[in-house]
Amino acid sequence: MTYTIKPKEKHAKAYGSNLRISTKDAIKICRVIRKKPLDRAKRLLVDLVSKKRSLAGSYYSKAVAEMLSLLESCEKNAEFLGLDPEKLMVHASAHTGPITRRRRRKSAFGSRMKSTNVEIMLIEKGKQRKETLEQLKQMEKKIKKKEEPKEIKKESK
Repeated sequence: MTYTIKPKEKHAKAYGSNLRISTKDAIKICRVIRKKPLDRAKRLLVDLVSKKRSLAGSYYSKAVAEMLSLLESCEKNAEFLGLDPEKLMVHASAHTGPITRRRRRKSAFGSRMKSTNVEIMLIEKGKQRKETLEQLKQMEKKIKKKEEPKEIKKESK
């Protein structure tokens, strides 16, 4: 199992292979939740499952339920690794999985069963808080004050 990206930042992964969901639906959902903070992506998926919100008039119930369970699994992995939940951004992608054949006489209609592989990563990228930015600015000011050249007084005779 290979992932589409290898981030430089701290991250947690979850991979769902051979999921019995529509690949097209999974790709649409991945596009929507990609590059969103964890809490917003999770809230969107929960709203889609409970049918409070829709994407272009569709709920994608089966695919969303699978993606939500994968996202929760990835969240637990991130918690175990000690990542900050406020800074986590979602990366999700879906690909076609293996096609299995159902045994039927005379290869009747619907003998091919499709599946999808879905990967979800939570990457620690979130914005820094304002407090930390202010602290950094204060530190820079202190450093600049120390680096200023002192005036050298010449002794007059």
